[in-house]
Amino acid sequence: MLDPLPPEDDGASPAVSTPHFVGRDREMAALRVALARPPAIVLVEGEAGIGKSRLVREWLAAPDQRTALVSVCPPLRESLTLGPIVDAFRGIDRPVSRLRLTELAGALRPLFPEWSSDLPPALPPLSDAKAARHRLFRALDELLRALHVDVLVLEDAHWADEVTLEFLLFVASRQQSDGPSLVISYRPEEVDAGSLLLRLTSRFPAGVTQLRIALAPLRPDDTAALVSSMLDGNPISQEFTTFMHERTGGVPLVLEESVRLMCDRADLVFRDGQWVRLKLRKLQVPPTVRDSTRERVGRLSPAAQQVLRAAATLAERSSVATIAMTAGLPPAACRGAIAEAADVGVLDGDDRGQWRFRHVLAATAVYEAIPSAERRHLHLLAGRALEGIDPPPVARLAHHFREAGETRSWARYAEQGAELAMASGDHTKAVDLLVDLFSWSELPPADRARVARIAGVAALGRREPVDEVYHRVIRTLRSVLETPGLSARQQAEIRNPLGRLLIIGGEAQAALSELEQAVTNLDHDPVEAARAMTYLGWAYAGPWPASTHRRWLDRAAELTAEVDSPAERLNLAGNRAAALLMLGAEEAWDVVADLPIDGATSAERLDVARIHTNVGTGALIWGRYADADKHLAVAMRLAEAEQASRLRHNVRLEQGNLAWFTGRWEGLAETSAALADADRDRPALYLGSIRLAARLAAAAGRRRAAMEQFRLVLEESARLGAADDTMEAAAALARLWLTEGNSGRALQITNEPMDTVRRKGIWVWATDLVPARIEAHLVAGDLRAATRLGDQFARGLRGRTAPAPRAALAVCRALLTAAAGDHARAARAYDRAARAWDALPRPYDAMLARERQAEALMAQGHVEQGRELLAAQYERLFGLGARGDADRVAQRLREHGAEVPRLWRGGRRGYGDRLSPRELDVVRLVVAGKTNREISRILAKSPATVDQQLRAAMRKLKVSTRTALAVKAVEAGVFAEEDSLGDLS
Repeated sequence: MLDPLPPEDDGASPAVSTPHFVGRDREMAALRVALARPPAIVLVEGEAGIGKSRLVREWLAAPDQRTALVSVCPPLRESLTLGPIVDAFRGIDRPVSRLRLTELAGALRPLFPEWSSDLPPALPPLSDAKAARHRLFRALDELLRALHVDVLVLEDAHWADEVTLEFLLFVASRQQSDGPSLVISYRPEEVDAGSLLLRLTSRFPAGVTQLRIALAPLRPDDTAALVSSMLDGNPISQEFTTFMHERTGGVPLVLEESVRLMCDRADLVFRDGQWVRLKLRKLQVPPTVRDSTRERVGRLSPAAQQVLRAAATLAERSSVATIAMTAGLPPAACRGAIAEAADVGVLDGDDRGQWRFRHVLAATAVYEAIPSAERRHLHLLAGRALEGIDPPPVARLAHHFREAGETRSWARYAEQGAELAMASGDHTKAVDLLVDLFSWSELPPADRARVARIAGVAALGRREPVDEVYHRVIRTLRSVLETPGLSARQQAEIRNPLGRLLIIGGEAQAALSELEQAVTNLDHDPVEAARAMTYLGWAYAGPWPASTHRRWLDRAAELTAEVDSPAERLNLAGNRAAALLMLGAEEAWDVVADLPIDGATSAERLDVARIHTNVGTGALIWGRYADADKHLAVAMRLAEAEQASRLRHNVRLEQGNLAWFTGRWEGLAETSAALADADRDRPALYLGSIRLAARLAAAAGRRRAAMEQFRLVLEESARLGAADDTMEAAAALARLWLTEGNSGRALQITNEPMDTVRRKGIWVWATDLVPARIEAHLVAGDLRAATRLGDQFARGLRGRTAPAPRAALAVCRALLTAAAGDHARAARAYDRAARAWDALPRPYDAMLARERQAEALMAQGHVEQGRELLAAQYERLFGLGARGDADRVAQRLREHGAEVPRLWRGGRRGYGDRLSPRELDVVRLVVAGKTNREISRILAKSPATVDQQLRAAMRKLKVSTRTALAVKAVEAGVFAEEDSLGDLS
């Protein structure tokens, strides 16, 4: 029920006013306090219609307001890069010519061509997109400061393009140097998980005033105040307040639109001295703004409705002239219709004569009600109207011509928008704009080829991991290649980026196929031809022998000599170095020695990081682990500095491989799991992380899990054509089969990888493969085949100083010697192999070699020496984390009559500072005057175990010498019975 209005209004519908600003006193006070302590970052968040824009407008209207620049993000599917910021600057009323701007402001010319006579000369273009974007940000920041802007407002930031958000991050990072305060409004529920807005809202810079205002629905009393303010200030009853609050949820926009609808429909009348809402029970308040807006708009004149359909189609603030052309109305009629829509609170104008819907949800309601045929026509008219703006808003134009089905115009503006996006470093936006062309239109063949080439190049510039955008590009490029009538050159210019993208995705064989087809028709572009030839020189895939890969590298080197660009020469040299390492060529290290460890630009730093990652991978294959560590550290430093997530994952995987080889297994299981989860869409990295997990599973004795994981790696690597990645997986599976004595399966699983090594002639790949294969031959009783393979391995490594393959060769020779029955020579051969592994260092393989050495010693009759060596490997394997291998060694020790110490397998140790029973045994023998070697023999423990337990006892009893230990033990009364010493001995 409503309280009565004056009698003269009896029977009339109430006059509806714009609602007062109610229920936000606390938020407004907090906003004013924060902005009074600059620099500040204020975040205003809340759902649609909750009053974010109203709060900002009320603050802007305050008489003590300082200089503010307001930008609004429109809800376009593809918004113009930096469009909201550019539009905000266009609203300034100070002549640019009077501003004190440096030459840096010349970077603003592409964004503000209308100021060309007032801005400094244009700056030379930069090849590095990120550097160009940084320069543009600095220029915009300089313009902000020159205008003395105190507060930069960005409304509806959930619709902002990524570059606009990056600019806000840039401004925030410079606030401590007297930068402007930021006020940012957004809807949290519409912020994408990967949006930069999350970084801005979660990481406030130090020393900056911080405020987050989360607007909640109005309380019931504030609901009453808002409704009352719209109805000439008359109070409303508790019954009507409850009714309105329950049905609108206290959302101001829904409240406002609902009240307007009730008044438009004459549901509120003055009766018997009070305002009463008719049909209170039958006619409910519309549950959504959409319903109320559509019904209210339907009551306007046809011209006003047409204007609203045009404004809804345009989506952004637009001039009367633009709205008139879109609506198909004369300017005078359009102005009248706009005034009609503004009078009822649907449209809202600014001081520049730009109009839009007061509420986005209302615009959406109107737009969705437009029939599809009329909607296309309105988009066509909107596009034609916007073409008259200088400079043309290319992203908006692409959007409108797309929706209108005007393919050629859409393509033209999409390409322009993509070029602008790439110039700003937003390669993903460029890819989206271009790939959409193929999803929704039929372009002529020449246009399809050109747009596909640009999309491929843009995709190569992305820093994101392999995602749906990547897969869309791959599908698009492959589809375009099927277009009839493409010239050989056009196909080559598409296959070239496609091949390189396939390398990123791990499709090695497909990548080489595309590049091989492309390279013969790239003679018009020596740099790209040389780059494609260098990739063809990588031996990770394809049936070619090493000599063929080498010829491609030599051809690339000839072209590189003619390249003038230092950046391109660096790129080609780095790729050549990595390719030579894959081939096992010694000269690769000469090229590596000349590589830089940093770059002058962002693009160069990323290239240097990628090169050092590849060199680190090659160093791992060679077994040069110190070199690998150095190059991977350089790569990680640069990748982190450039925030290149895809490259960081590459480096982390190779660092995980390095940790495995060098015996630093702590946390590797977690690392492999995290990498597998992060790189599921990148087959090469995903399989690499699974291989790392499989190694750990095999060493831990989890045979079934290891076999499943290694089999996955082997099968998928073979399917993708990544020949080099099949070697270790096949060898590991062979070793697992050999533990069961199944030499047939071991030989079968290594057949194809072994053929690949022989065919390519790249024996540095065979570090794991050849020893496993030789052992399988020996178990099968084929000494001749094993010997022949060992000789081939030796010849293949001749002239190469690759430490890991050479250590593996030492293992092969020891295996063959043991098979011949010469156990003394075999023991020495295994010792040499273990020392070779230790020199890398590669401790796990060294332990396995010493295990075989111990077996050879015992086979020749040196049981005690062999048992002692075997016990030492048991403890080292156990400590490393190779519990499965440790259990096998323990079983062998028991078979040879040795007592196997029970090592701690995790959980509570239970003794604290007290000596354990085994430590007591050692201490008793120390008191008896026994040496560590004697104690080792008496207790059937390795010297290492005795030493470890002795040190633990000394630490617990707080002594530092054996003598002090004996004295302390006797003083403590540990040894009451002398006879026990004789029993122990």
